[in-house]
Amino acid sequence: MRLKKLIIHGFKSFADKIEVEFDHGVTAVVGPNGSGKSNITDAIRWVLGENNVRNLRGTKTEDIIFAGSAERRALGGAEVSLTLLNQ
Repeated sequence: MRLKKLIIHGFKSFADKIEVEFDHGVTAVVGPNGSGKSNITDAIRWVLGENNVRNLRGTKTEDIIFAGSAERRALGGAEVSLTLLNQ
C-alpha cells in the first residue's frame, strides 16, 4: 500500500485547499517553523481515524478547524482526503 495523494482544506493552518502528491521514491516536507509541516502529519492521522484531539496537538475539537486570522475569517469545517494505492 502506498500513499498517493493528500488533500487538505480548512484543517488547522490550511485555510486554502492544498493537494500534496506523493510520487515514487522519497518525499520530504520542508519549511520554516510554523509553516504547517506537523499539521500535514496530523491531517493524515485524523483522516485515518484519530479522534483524540490531544493526539492531534489540540485541546478541543475546534482546534482542528481553521480558526481565522487577521486577513481571513474562520471556517466552519475541515476536510481531509487521502488516496492510497494498493500495490
